[in-house]
Amino acid sequence: MAFWIATVAGLGVAYLLASIPTAYLAGRLLYGLDIREHGSKSVGATNALRVLGKWPALVVLLVDVLKGVVAIILVRWLFAPPFVAPHPTLDRQTWIPWVVALAGLAALLGHGRSIWLKFSGGKSVATGLGVVLAISWPVALGALAVFGGVVAIFRIVSLGSILAALTAILLICCLDQPLAYRLLVVAGGVYVVARHRANIMRLLAGTEPRLGHGQGR
Repeated sequence: MAFWIATVAGLGVAYLLASIPTAYLAGRLLYGLDIREHGSKSVGATNALRVLGKWPALVVLLVDVLKGVVAIILVRWLFAPPFVAPHPTLDRQTWIPWVVALAGLAALLGHGRSIWLKFSGGKSVATGLGVVLAISWPVALGALAVFGGVVAIFRIVSLGSILAALTAILLICCLDQPLAYRLLVVAGGVYVVARHRANIMRLLAGTEPRLGHGQGR
């Protein structure tokens, strides 16, 4: 019973932690505005950069990444002895990666569908990076390198995010990782790309905004 209670609690904590709307709170606290009514109307770090400025956006980015990292760390901590005794029929080395993977998905869902914003939210890129960083830092660094290179060359954050998600999928499948982690990154990468549907349409039309264009503060 303790195992299942801990599983439900861990997933709930991961979701609620990731659902904290960092950019929305930054807009309210710093300028008394609803960031969802400005710029791209997203509650991610990119729109925070456009609307709030560089330093608030950097804080938003770091906090969103940390939400993903901390969600995974908390779940691992929750299942470490003596908090949860070994399950009588499940091998710890087998089931821990699956619980962690479910927590990662809960974190992605929490950022993208925040309970505090009536189940709306950002595109889960930064929080997803945090999740991947916590489970496989080489994959996270590879994806981050692709993101940084694409943004530096093309100045289009959405393009960098999409290609970084695809890179993470490719890397996790090439490295020796538990099946649960591979499925998490594949599902999370597909989710991130799907959240960029409107951006993809603008990219194809050549109308996607570039960094430095239309920033508010």
